[in-house]
Amino acid sequence: MSWRVAVVEQGRVRWKRFALVFTPVVALTLLLVGATTEGAIGATFVVSSSTFKLFTGELRAQGFTLAGGVDHDIKGRAIPVLLTGIRRAEVFDLCQSVVLKTPLGAVTARITGGRGDAPVVAEDLVIDAAAARAAAAFKDIQLGRDAGTLDAPAGARGPAGTFGAQSRTVVLRNVRLTAWAVTAGTFILPDLALSLQTGDRPCF
Repeated sequence: MSWRVAVVEQGRVRWKRFALVFTPVVALTLLLVGATTEGAIGATFVVSSSTFKLFTGELRAQGFTLAGGVDHDIKGRAIPVLLTGIRRAEVFDLCQSVVLKTPLGAVTARITGGRGDAPVVAEDLVIDAAAARAAAAFKDIQLGRDAGTLDAPAGARGPAGTFGAQSRTVVLRNVRLTAWAVTAGTFILPDLALSLQTGDRPCF
């Protein structure tokens, strides 16, 4: 795995102060990515008070589920989410972005990977989505299945008696996701790159 960290300047920035503010941010981001890659982060945790963006040019999934769910923030507030579960995914042209509020103003942190012929690979992937848009092609799809019986993967089950959907495979293109959380058993990024950019510059 190769790591690249870049900071893009727009306007005048006091770089010593910038480094002081963002060294902990970079360290925390890399720690979280590493922990997720090793499967150390569980499927349930308190979410932050803000969403982040995920874009991918193409996602090929084996074992796909959809169900309703609820996340909670640090204040205990319930947040309705659409649980999107994938047993195994190959992701091309991945971009994840989050806008951070800092003493220097808004700064966007981006993680990219899956360029060229080396896709990002994830297993037992669960996305707690707030909104999603994509072009989709499903195979062997089941609509209206009880969400408590979904098993591809089992970690994306919803409450028993509620609506769920499941398919054997799906190909998604031009995916635009607004998400509260993402968890995975394994997450392999062969060409991971992290960048920090001044201003509000999400992936889409």
